[in-house]
Amino acid sequence: MFKEAVAGFAASEIAPLVKAMDAKSELDAGLLAKLFENGFMGVEVEERFGGSGASFTAMCCVIEELAKVDPAVSTCVDVHSTVVNNTLNFWGGEDLKARYLPRLASEIVGSFCLSEPGSGSDAFALATRAERKADGSWVLNGEKAWITNAEHAGVFLVFANADPSLGYKGITCFAVDGGAPGLTVGRKEDKLGIRASSTCPVVLEDVVVGPEAVLGDVGAGYKYAIGILNEGRIGIGAQMVGLAQGCFDATMPYLFERSQFGSAVGDFQGMQMQYAEVATEIAAARLLVYNAARKKEQGLPFIADAAMAKLKASRVAELSASKCIEWMGGVGFMKDYPAEKFFRDCKVGQIYEGTSNIQLLTIAKDIKAQYGK
Repeated sequence: MFKEAVAGFAASEIAPLVKAMDAKSELDAGLLAKLFENGFMGVEVEERFGGSGASFTAMCCVIEELAKVDPAVSTCVDVHSTVVNNTLNFWGGEDLKARYLPRLASEIVGSFCLSEPGSGSDAFALATRAERKADGSWVLNGEKAWITNAEHAGVFLVFANADPSLGYKGITCFAVDGGAPGLTVGRKEDKLGIRASSTCPVVLEDVVVGPEAVLGDVGAGYKYAIGILNEGRIGIGAQMVGLAQGCFDATMPYLFERSQFGSAVGDFQGMQMQYAEVATEIAAARLLVYNAARKKEQGLPFIADAAMAKLKASRVAELSASKCIEWMGGVGFMKDYPAEKFFRDCKVGQIYEGTSNIQLLTIAKDIKAQYGK
């Protein structure tokens, strides 16, 4: 029932807005309010903080179902929930949780500020600095790049180095209110895909926060970032599976409506072989994603599983979207049909929250630990 409810919401509330949001590169404000009203922004947040207190698997279901209709909306919900909310859930003190989680579940969007112009795959080569003052407050200075949800965010989780002499062990996470003096959200990036999801630079110029803004321990930010990105990769896998399935579902009816040489296009054996292959790949990717989610929930080692899930799902999303355009022929290349948008949306799955090469290195490291000397 839960999955069906999300699918129904996506069909009735998101689908009519997809084309306009993509063209305008803008998330509909009314839709954002409905995402909160329907509880999609607080799925894993504890009930005592106004959330649903549901499982990580339930969250993955939400992400997948939304992505079947619009991967851009799914991105907004995914990053807000699996990354921002859960960073606070896992490592925030009770005061920070009480301050932010009820609002994150009901009214404000969260943003995760890790990447920088010179810090992408080398995530901990941060130039952003945090200087502690005598009164215990902190002054933040730096520039973050490609920050999801920045345009709408009411709170930013900012990673800055509090002691560069310690290298990555100086990295600390700070909760910074949107609109804080000195925090500026830059011009929205003009992207290839997931255009309704805002992606902006965030500049911090002498932003002052109190000691209570430190999330967890000073110098432990790198551990939090690694931990949440490992989990977040499962969410991206769910998003890419949803994209692949959504594109497939939107395309298949056309293959049996379109006739050539006296037969439906979908009845030709050469076509049957292709869509059977893609359907199998989507099913395999989905199993990897939900198995990784299962292992994460059960407290089992899941890092390599998460990397495999994201790697496979992002590749399958590209395969599905590309093949769907081919199967539809000329109309598949037109904006009148959804396949071309799914194709534009899919590529980012091989980039954000760890590129495909980073996933391969993660998988290889796990294999080496098992078999190497």
